[in-house]
Amino acid sequence: MPLATACCRLWRGRLQNLVTQPGDLVARRGGNEFAVLLQGCDAQAALEFTQRIARAFEVPLAFDDQTIDLSAGMGVACWPADADNADLLLSRSEIAMYTAKRKLSGALLYDAAFDSASGQMLSLLTEMRRAVEHNELRLFLQPKVSLPGGEVLAAEALVRWQHPQRGLVPPMEFIPFAEQTGFVRQLTLWMFEAATRLIAGLPEPLAGLRISINLSTRDLLDPELSTRLGTLLQRHGVRPERFCLEITESAIMDDPQRAETMLNRLSEQGFKLSIDDFGTGYSSLAYLKRLPVDELKIDKSFVMGMEKDEDDAKIVRSTIDLAHNLGLSVVAEGVESAAIMERLGQLQCDEAQGYHISRPLPAEAFLTWCTQQTAATATAA
Repeated sequence: MPLATACCRLWRGRLQNLVTQPGDLVARRGGNEFAVLLQGCDAQAALEFTQRIARAFEVPLAFDDQTIDLSAGMGVACWPADADNADLLLSRSEIAMYTAKRKLSGALLYDAAFDSASGQMLSLLTEMRRAVEHNELRLFLQPKVSLPGGEVLAAEALVRWQHPQRGLVPPMEFIPFAEQTGFVRQLTLWMFEAATRLIAGLPEPLAGLRISINLSTRDLLDPELSTRLGTLLQRHGVRPERFCLEITESAIMDDPQRAETMLNRLSEQGFKLSIDDFGTGYSSLAYLKRLPVDELKIDKSFVMGMEKDEDDAKIVRSTIDLAHNLGLSVVAEGVESAAIMERLGQLQCDEAQGYHISRPLPAEAFLTWCTQQTAATATAA
């Protein structure tokens, strides 16, 4: 049985044990979301019930050699004060739940003041679900090239949303929301499968191309992540070595023990692992030494400042030396000029990524760009 399914069954079991009155119900709404119907219960009693849920979830779930910590965002809505029908009651309890998650407050009672922002949130969540189901998402890729030669080695996968009415939606208008609500897991899986299909169909000159996929905190703490990715690889006949999974320092430090467990599992599967935005987080070198990472990606803020700020240049040089001493390769992002690219080559940085090389491109345009770049590199050689 998949771990996620087992977890949901145990969660439901714990909730069921708390429901003791005749007519009260526990139902799974989908994913890791549950609804509890309490009859003959006022708002204060319902909030007290949420505290019992929180206490019940303080005990981790145990599976073989690992434990899974539980937490929940909970929303409460009451009939008839908050809603006069079942659909509206569920909708308003969901609004309260998302507000509780956003405020990290555990449980909240529905308030009409939540409606404006949360109504937009629910609407956007519905639209994003539709975007996945109706093929509105688009795979974009930004190339990574070797230094100093400029050979195309890899690309970072990015997702764009082609909305039927609003056109191409900028990432900053939906990615933070997806991370906040947990929908980012569906986006990651969509992007991984789209990239896997692309790799499976690459022409021979590009057959060695590696694609990087960003993992969020929610991805990294999903106990089923490695299984889900493995299933997609098997479906399309692609090896894990063709992927690099990029993780930010902050994502690792949110729960270092669980993150380390998952990173070890992904590394054992054969994925290359990279620390993204290195230098902007707050992880220690002790964690860097312990984690099974293969690559450091220097944050673009330092790379872009290299020409004018000697301190930024020193940080870049020190990071490259540190990574190489640890046996890691180095990617510099934010390369926006030939001068920066040349200096990175002198500092023995391994790969470069940025607008000087190419902006993110739709998948078909990226393949055309790669073919042209490969031909130009071969001619120059």
